[in-house]
Amino acid sequence: MILRARLALGFLTIALLLAVPLAVSVLALHHARQTVDELRDEAFAASLLVARMTATNAQLREKEASVYVDKGATPSYVDELRRAQRTLRLQADSLNRLGLVPLRRSLEPPLAIIGRFTEVEIAALADGELVLAQNVSEQQMIPAISQVDRELRGAENQLRVIAAKKVDDASTQAHSATRLAALLLAAALAAAALVAVSITRSISRPVRDLERGMHAVAGGDFAHQLSISTERGDEFGRLASSFTSMAHQLAELDKLKAEFVSVASHELKTPINVIMGYLKLLEENLYGELNPRQAEVIGVMQTQATSMGRLVQHLLDVSRFEAGAGRLEPRPTNLRGFLSQLEATYNVLAMQREVTFTVTASDTLPEVVTWDQDRISEVLGNLLSNAFKFTQAGGRVELAATTVPDKVYIEVRDTGVGIARTQLPHIFDKFYQADNQDRAGAKGSGLGLAIAKEIVEAHGGSIAAQSTVGRGTKFSILLPVVAISHVDGPVHAAEVAPEDAVQADGQQATASHESRDSEAADDAAEVTA
Repeated sequence: MILRARLALGFLTIALLLAVPLAVSVLALHHARQTVDELRDEAFAASLLVARMTATNAQLREKEASVYVDKGATPSYVDELRRAQRTLRLQADSLNRLGLVPLRRSLEPPLAIIGRFTEVEIAALADGELVLAQNVSEQQMIPAISQVDRELRGAENQLRVIAAKKVDDASTQAHSATRLAALLLAAALAAAALVAVSITRSISRPVRDLERGMHAVAGGDFAHQLSISTERGDEFGRLASSFTSMAHQLAELDKLKAEFVSVASHELKTPINVIMGYLKLLEENLYGELNPRQAEVIGVMQTQATSMGRLVQHLLDVSRFEAGAGRLEPRPTNLRGFLSQLEATYNVLAMQREVTFTVTASDTLPEVVTWDQDRISEVLGNLLSNAFKFTQAGGRVELAATTVPDKVYIEVRDTGVGIARTQLPHIFDKFYQADNQDRAGAKGSGLGLAIAKEIVEAHGGSIAAQSTVGRGTKFSILLPVVAISHVDGPVHAAEVAPEDAVQADGQQATASHESRDSEAADDAAEVTA
């Protein structure tokens, strides 16, 4: 189901869920209206009719009593008596229409008596037979009127009870409907919330997965797999398919780039080594004595050739580590001797820069560690060179080593210019350079810290940095006592290409500490500290 259809279905479901309590409320209102109509059309109308009959019956009693006061039957009296008797009869006939059939039946005998003896009484009064009229009144009319009054009062009480019951029933129905509507509304809201959450999760999960995938690809992880299936028939399935295709193409491009850098760097090493060899021979006057100007030019050319060779080597190191083919040669190393060698190497640079340099080794340090000494020396040399390069005269550079369980913790601290907080997360990225390069004597290529990170992680360790602008920078390295190689393939000694060994007329390979001395002296570290 496509995303638009899913959203439409979700909204329709929520609308239907919310319509249920509304429908129940409308139905409850309809029932309440029906109950009110019944009370108005039946109970209230019946009560009103009974009240009118009670009033008519009272008029009839009043006329019956007044005849003996007046001692005769005047024409107006006769008309009023007959009118009250007929009105009571008509009102009684209306009881059937209002459903008061039992009351109508109970009133039939006394009403029949009143109808029959009203004329008898009127005739006796007309003939002047007051005694007969009185007997009719006392024995027939008054008891019949009293019976009607009792029946009507009983009906009034009964109607009052019925009306009260219907009101109670209506109130109960209203309360029940209110509770039911509230429960249904709560249930509908809960169900609607579940539907909304389900829709949100069905959208947010793929979005987060795509976001993580984009971050992974941006970080160079082109093999990242999305949890979204490319077989999905919605927009996310198409996005996943496009992402997979994009990641595959980027991986191919990255592979081509790495191969190009590796091949180009490798091919550049031979001519650079040949150039350096011949420059060395020229410097040694093998082809004739050099004048001062020529010697100066040869020195500049040697410096630039050395820098170019170092850059080519860095490019090769980066491409090898990215390809999982970084070469390590872990071997037992005397840690204190290693630190002492570093101290002796960089003391000269410290004196030249007028910077205080100290190396502190904890008493708990292990005597021997199993590291690739040359590679770790390259890492620390890079950090120290950066520290000296960005620390002004009178500042301080410190190298401290201590132990944590099964690991060695090394810090390189300086009081230099520092790195901006926004730039700190990127200093280990390839070719990244902070904006404080103008403080350095020479601008680097942006590969030094990237290589340092690869070397440390290849040993199974970690490296991190903290910095405050104007106060200095601290690099922290955590290494296992025995290196755990994280590079693909066997860990073996670094291989040297045959052409690297080509040196003209007896040129000798330079020792690793001599190379570090040269780098430090030339301020060739690539990334700021």
